[in-house]
Amino acid sequence: MFFLVSLVGGLILLGVGQLFPKALHTEIWSIFVYSVGLNYLVSGLSLWLNKKSPENFANIKLLGMLIRILSALGFIVLFSMLELENIILFIANFFILFLFYLIFDIYFIISNLRQISKRPNLNE
Repeated sequence: MFFLVSLVGGLILLGVGQLFPKALHTEIWSIFVYSVGLNYLVSGLSLWLNKKSPENFANIKLLGMLIRILSALGFIVLFSMLELENIILFIANFFILFLFYLIFDIYFIISNLRQISKRPNLNE
């Protein structure tokens, strides 16, 4: 499912790049690869932690979001130090992709809430 969403996102980027070439920064593919890689790693880490400790599902998801936000800020700071041209467009493109993956993550959580709520409570 993750790679399907990433493929759709990449195709949308290709389409937008063809229709509106000035709407995308020249580093858009670096942003895209970074976002896909980061979200794949964080999702894998979350799944692994969730298997080890399913009762801490909310804490694991919050940890994943914290890792994403901090690494996103680090990525932006790194590229802003490189003195790219049109840094505002770069940041706007980055946060559009960041929000795309955040919406995907929220959708995944909501679609699995029924399964999560039916798990037996181990604390009782």
